[in-house]
Amino acid sequence: MNRNDRVWQMVARVPCGRVATYGQIAELVGLPGRSAARQVGYALAALKDGTKVPWHRVLNANGQVSPRGDPDRPEYQRILLEAEGIEIGLRGQIDLARYRWRPRLPRRT
Repeated sequence: MNRNDRVWQMVARVPCGRVATYGQIAELVGLPGRSAARQVGYALAALKDGTKVPWHRVLNANGQVSPRGDPDRPEYQRILLEAEGIEIGLRGQIDLARYRWRPRLPRRT
């Protein structure tokens, strides 16, 4: 399975009302190196319009929506997050302690 597929499958697991960071997704799918979080961004940018992958639930390490090439996309992302009950602070920050997704990983034996 390629990088994009692994990222998309992991992001698809983030439930409604929760968020993850680019770095968190990178770690969960095993992407190596300093550019791992950026690679998650590239994978999400490669999604086709109309996808069911909840790309809008992925934020930067500060709990903020990252700017994109399309100037309307960040506002659209905020609207989608607020529709799921996620509160966004005055400075555009989301409380990661409150809303971060914590997946249950299989126990190692």
